[in-house]
Amino acid sequence: MPVYLQLAAILRGQIESGELAPRRPVPSKRQLTQTYGIAGGTVDKALAILRSEGLVKTVTGRGIYVTAPEERH
Repeated sequence: MPVYLQLAAILRGQIESGELAPRRPVPSKRQLTQTYGIAGGTVDKALAILRSEGLVKTVTGRGIYVTAPEERH
């Protein structure tokens, strides 16, 4: 399985378990690249998947946040 799909699955699991709480920020791109030893582009791809699933959203100038269950599509 490609690394970006693995990361998306890890983050999805953290969101679904509540480890990454609604309306709270997702770890930064820098933190994720350092934690998992992967490239920034890989992180971008994983976050794009989660964004398309409605699990996270980008807040301009603030970062990427976990969406609340009622905001998900």
